[in-house]
Amino acid sequence: MLDVTRLRVLDAVARNGSVTAAAKELNYSQPSVSHHLARLEAETGAQLLQRAGRGIRLTHAGQLLSDRAAEIIGRIDAAGAELSAHVGLSAGRVRLAGFSSALGSLVPRAVAELARTHPGLQVTLTDTHPPEALEMLRAGTVDVAVVFRYDETAPEHGGVRLHHLLDDPVYLLSTRRIHKLGSLRDATWIAGCERCRSHLLSLCAHEGFEPRIGYTSDDMVVMQALVAAGLGVTTIPGLALRAHRVEGIVARQLRGSPRHVYAATYGEPPDPPATVAVLAALIEAAELAGD
Repeated sequence: MLDVTRLRVLDAVARNGSVTAAAKELNYSQPSVSHHLARLEAETGAQLLQRAGRGIRLTHAGQLLSDRAAEIIGRIDAAGAELSAHVGLSAGRVRLAGFSSALGSLVPRAVAELARTHPGLQVTLTDTHPPEALEMLRAGTVDVAVVFRYDETAPEHGGVRLHHLLDDPVYLLSTRRIHKLGSLRDATWIAGCERCRSHLLSLCAHEGFEPRIGYTSDDMVVMQALVAAGLGVTTIPGLALRAHRVEGIVARQLRGSPRHVYAATYGEPPDPPATVAVLAALIEAAELAGD
């Protein structure tokens, strides 16, 4: 039987890329980490690590096991959190991952309310994109993922349950009032990274043109600053404008193209009481955001 402590060591080495960094994270000595790795190789009968210059890297077998180790550890931690939650919300813990504009608007309001109503409930936050948040959710390293999707977004994989929070309007940003998106076919556009700009491309394609992208950033503040400087135009969600708004921009809502914001959980219901409390707080915060 594989030892969970040794799996934690392998996971830490895989994430940090070195024995030294893994030892620091786990508060172990380097010889202790090396010992656990050697014992794990003996238990599995496989070489898990190999030298790479002055460092180490995972073998194919090591990568396979570390991927499973992360999932196993996540599930064990989730089970512990659920058990604590069933003892009472005073002992509960919920790990939440979400995208930046939600963490800058909805989530703080929800967590502040939880701190008031359930002061013993611990909520930890991770800022990450929806695909990574959902992967963390499936792996059991978070309990709730706040994500968004558009009408054209592919359905989620089985096991993911979506709890609707709000429909977030999308705005066109410029330094002057623009009435039609199609009038910007010759403009310079500011867009997110290649995997984050699909909705912008879809909007422009619907108007019969492909945007000429001159600047790329996933930082909504940077995007607004570029627009305010007269360097281009862009689209931005309402939550991002709510969290921060740069002077000198004109925002016009694009009708019929909102992004849908959800809190996602994983597995069969019911959710643990601590998770239910977080979901309720997020829903309430979303309702207040819509007022």
